[in-house]
Parts: sequence; structure tokens; C-alpha cells
Amino acid sequence: MPEQIKKTLYLLVIHTLLITVALSCIFPFVWMINSSLKPNSEFIQDHGFELPDKVNFQNYIYTFTKGNLGTYFLNSILYTFLTVIAIVIISSLAGYGISRLQFRGKNFIFYMILAAMMIPIPAAFVPLYVLLKSVGLLNTRIGYILAMVNVGLSLSIYLYKTFFDQLPKDLEESARIDGCGKLRIWWHVMFPLAKPATGVVVIFNALNVWNELILALVILSNKGLMPLQVGLLKFSQSSVGLTQYTTLMAALTVAALPIIIIYLIMQKHIIKGMTAGATVG
Repeated sequence: MPEQIKKTLYLLVIHTLLITVALSCIFPFVWMINSSLKPNSEFIQDHGFELPDKVNFQNYIYTFTKGNLGTYFLNSILYTFLTVIAIVIISSLAGYGISRLQFRGKNFIFYMILAAMMIPIPAAFVPLYVLLKSVGLLNTRIGYILAMVNVGLSLSIYLYKTFFDQLPKDLEESARIDGCGKLRIWWHVMFPLAKPATGVVVIFNALNVWNELILALVILSNKGLMPLQVGLLKFSQSSVGLTQYTTLMAALTVAALPIIIIYLIMQKHIIKGMTAGATVG
């Protein structure tokens, strides 16, 4: 068989496989949107994937007017934005310090950070609860944000540290000759070069905060402070005990869109950031 035909067949198989995998990943989201545009009675009578007889947005209107989804949605936007910003700033500073500065106990601190990554998140719930209660931050927005920052720091510091290890020190030397201090070198030189690592940190922590449920139930008791994932529980049952599937699908669609948008914005940095520690220069 000619080499060109072999190459064509190989590419055909690979592209067919990739398209199949992509469609299998996209289908649940398409099915969810399709279901959200139907009344519940039509959804129950469906046999497989069927388009709605008449497109309507009543389920979306209901989630915001009756289900109070807007409050939960804004809470999650606030929690996610502030938590991710705090994690990016703190972890990039810590990663830069561990990578470049020489001080006593540096290796011990880094190993403790790595050890913290091995602790299951639920194992930290009780200490976090006791600590927040003792400082008067239980059932507050700032208390929940600080708890989520604590959850995301270990992995983020590790990613930044391994990325900064690869950057040549000549860049810092040039900035130091120009009169830059350590903070200015971090802000003007190192942090802008760490966009791939920042992309991974942002998407991982945004997903983590956006999808968090159990920790919110542990720390928060005021319904007005609850994040979106807690609010979604309201749509799993109606007052008569019958699951309103189409309303739930509408709420889930609203919950999924922000994370999809963040991923699309940051996607070009994700692969670079994931492979940041693969080669040490």
C-alpha cells in the first residue's frame, strides 16, 4: 500500500475517533439545553432525543423569578471571582519566593505544601469550621472565601513554583540592573511570563469554587449567602414531590455557561500550564 494512502487512512481513523469523542462530550450539554426548552410533561413523554414541539423559555424565567436563582448565581460569581484573584496573587508570590529566594526552611515549607495536597478536602472541614467560628467568620462571605482560598492554595503554589523554576535567571538579573526590587521583578517580569500557569490555576480553582456544595453547607447557614450549587437543590423537587426535570435542566444550563466561557477564554494557556513541570531548564 502506498505511503500516502496509509497516511490518509491513519488521519481518517484519528479524526473519526476524535470527532466521536468530541460529540460524546458535547451531547449531554446539547441534550440539557434541549430539555430545558420543554414543559415537564413533554419531557416525561419523550422517547430518546426529541426536539421541543414549541420552544419556550418559561423554565428559565421560573428559575429566576420563583426559584431565586439570580441571588445564588451572583453569590457564586462573587465567591469565584474573589477566591480566584486571591489564589492567583498569593500562590504566584509564594511560588516565586520558593523558586527564587534563598531562606532557611524553604524545602521544608515546600514539602509541607505538597503534603497538604494529599489531605482529602472533607478532612479539613472540621478544623476550618472551628477556626472560622473562633474568629467570628462563620456564616459570612469572607469566611467562605477564605476557606475556599485555603483549599486551592497548595496545588496553585506547586504549579507556579515548577513554572518559575524553568524561567532563566538572566531575566531577573536584567531587571535588577534596571533598579527593580523583588516585588517589581515579580509583577513586571515573572508574573506576565507565567500566563500558562495562571490559566491552569484560574480554570482549576474556578471549577472548584463554582461547583462547591458541601463546604458551603458546613460554613453557611443563611440562605441569602448560599452559592449556586446549593440553590440547584431547590429545583430537584417541587412542592408536590415531583421532580421538575425541565426546570432543573434550565438551572443547570445557567450554572454551566460561566465555566464554559472561562474555559474558552483560558484554553490556549491550559496545555502549556499543564506541562509546565515536564521539563526543567
